[in-house]
Amino acid sequence: MLQQVILFTILVSFLVTVLLLPFFIPFLRRLKFGQSIRDEGPKSHQAKTGTPTMGGIVFIIAIFFATLIMTYTFFQPELEMFLLLFVLLGYGLLGFLDDYIKVIMKRNLGLTSRQKLIGQIIIAVIFYIVYRSMEGSTLIHIPGTDFSFDTGVFYMFIVILMLVGGSNAVNLTDGLDGLLSGTPAIAFGAFAVLAWNGSQYDVAIFSVAVVGAVLGFLVFNAHPAKVFMGDTGSLALGGSIVAVAILTKLELLLIIVGGVFVAETLSVIIQVISFKTTGKRVFKMSPLHHHYELIGWSEWRVVVTFWIAGLLLAMCGIYIEVWL
Repeated sequence: MLQQVILFTILVSFLVTVLLLPFFIPFLRRLKFGQSIRDEGPKSHQAKTGTPTMGGIVFIIAIFFATLIMTYTFFQPELEMFLLLFVLLGYGLLGFLDDYIKVIMKRNLGLTSRQKLIGQIIIAVIFYIVYRSMEGSTLIHIPGTDFSFDTGVFYMFIVILMLVGGSNAVNLTDGLDGLLSGTPAIAFGAFAVLAWNGSQYDVAIFSVAVVGAVLGFLVFNAHPAKVFMGDTGSLALGGSIVAVAILTKLELLLIIVGGVFVAETLSVIIQVISFKTTGKRVFKMSPLHHHYELIGWSEWRVVVTFWIAGLLLAMCGIYIEVWL
């Protein structure tokens, strides 16, 4: 029964995304919601200027309705499901505002760093308050062991740091056609397995709904991309995968399963620190995917390599948690 529910959820979210996007992409074109490419990026990316963005709206809709329909049809909805949907919509709305400012006001950077940070923190605080009201644990589990430690009141700061950092990390990964369609599908797929293994079926259904929706988006986002997800999609995905990790009590395992996102973020941090302290750059460009482009790799080769890395890390995470 559960296997059929999982497969049907993936199918529903996939089909909703695939069926809606052919209508939504021309709509974005008519509104002139095209992507602006930053001048300091790889020159080859200038050809992508004007590609419709904010396509993340479609897969957010698909995830939302697939999760609600499948959960209400086959299970008794838990507060966890609504908390996940809150994070999805909250960070999606924040990303939408960022995209809207970029497109309509022609400000390539969108919201200011402070505005975006405040929004991310507010959503994270609300998440924490609701999480604790449902007696969510403040324990942190060490992957592959039976050891956990209680963080007490500091757990609130951990949640805020994870949600803000995670949403930004996934956002940084969105830079190549198909990269942020494939890597989240793999990471959410891994957490779906782990949630199912822990009998957290609401979380598993939400996770596989994300898998189906982003795979549907990949149909139109693979190179050459016909649409970009924008911050609308990337912030929603980033916040959601962190929320899933927290609800499954696999916070530290997210570092492994989401290793591609971690590597992309570290490349930016290393680049900034190196340039400010020594005046030299470690990478030709950050985030990391641009470095590989500039050493001569094709865009498709970079994307597939990162997918494979994400798959290996996801398998490693499942092995550590389930079989180690």
